[in-house]
Amino acid sequence: MMMMMMMMMKMMMLLFLCGVLCVSADVLHEDLQFTGCSDSDGEYMNALDAEEMYHADFKAGKMVDAQPSFLTEHAGGTYEAAQGHLQVCRGNLGEVRKFYKNASLEKDPPSTPLLYTKQEVEMGEGNVLVCHVTGFYPAPVSFFWTKNGENVTEGTSINVPFLSKEGSFSQFSRLEFTPQLGDIYSCGVQHLALDQPLTTFWEEQGSQPGVGPAVFCALGLTVGLLGVAAGTFFLIKGNECS
Repeated sequence: MMMMMMMMMKMMMLLFLCGVLCVSADVLHEDLQFTGCSDSDGEYMNALDAEEMYHADFKAGKMVDAQPSFLTEHAGGTYEAAQGHLQVCRGNLGEVRKFYKNASLEKDPPSTPLLYTKQEVEMGEGNVLVCHVTGFYPAPVSFFWTKNGENVTEGTSINVPFLSKEGSFSQFSRLEFTPQLGDIYSCGVQHLALDQPLTTFWEEQGSQPGVGPAVFCALGLTVGLLGVAAGTFFLIKGNECS
């Protein structure tokens, strides 16, 4: 209830958010349920220990399982239950609007996008670029991708915003791509709290030969020559003594 009140104090005029945080008795796991709505859109998501389990895709009319495929048993809710939460959210929205009709919108900008590959890069092998931003309010952010300066939409995907216990959001976008030497990719984000987008670039430089082997070879050769010189010196001295 306390978390819900905090969220209501930080809400948009046309958006109602509610979060429920449950902690087990032995404090081993945290379960999070998030419902967001406006007059035309909505979100419903469940997470466990800061990892999304499933969310509702209200445009496609189905639940989306976000758990790893290797799990034998998947936890998941029903799309009908998600619709019920959405209707409750919209029912509360009107009352909240009346109460906060003169409230100003709080806006927190996202972090600079963190851009990394899902797997180790191998030229010509399919991979995924992941773009991650955190700390923003309200949700969501808008992602956009480029390749060598050209906009890219094919092979992109985005997850629902993830609500933290502090009341801010994080969000991912992904781009399926095949790395080639010289290609430059970028991920940009736009948000209500930003005057201009934040952008991060990624370029595969190719593997460069390390300096380590050369240094060790040179050091070994130097030590070897010193050993030969020392051995010759003592051999000469031994002959002089005899």
